[in-house]
Amino acid sequence: MSEAQREWVKAADTFFVATHAPGLGSDVSHRGGNPGFVEVVDAGRLVWPDYAGNLMYMTLGNLELNPAAGLLFLDWATGDALHLTGRARVDWDPREVPGAQRLVEFDVERVLQVGGASPLRWAFEEYSRFNPPARGA
Repeated sequence: MSEAQREWVKAADTFFVATHAPGLGSDVSHRGGNPGFVEVVDAGRLVWPDYAGNLMYMTLGNLELNPAAGLLFLDWATGDALHLTGRARVDWDPREVPGAQRLVEFDVERVLQVGGASPLRWAFEEYSRFNPPARGA
């Protein structure tokens, strides 16, 4: 990822993750938190906390069977999209990340940025008071 793309990811408060387990199906789900909840380790690695959710574990289960994954980061002001594909693994030790039950480590293999990919626009109002603080915040 370029420096600008790394900054985009660091500033994100939401993204979508797609996974697939052969014979069992595919899943796309949302991950969110305050900006900084996705840690950019370097140009090719991301780590994000996984919090208590609907307890379905579709994404995590798929990753245990098949580490291939795709991430989508949207810029809601411009409609630009950042697509990342790579491999992910679940680290069941959340270390010292506030509110996390586990971490997901993602190694970037391909990057595609598309300008004006989405017609959707969003106006920010405020972050949820239920969001745990981002690590280091």
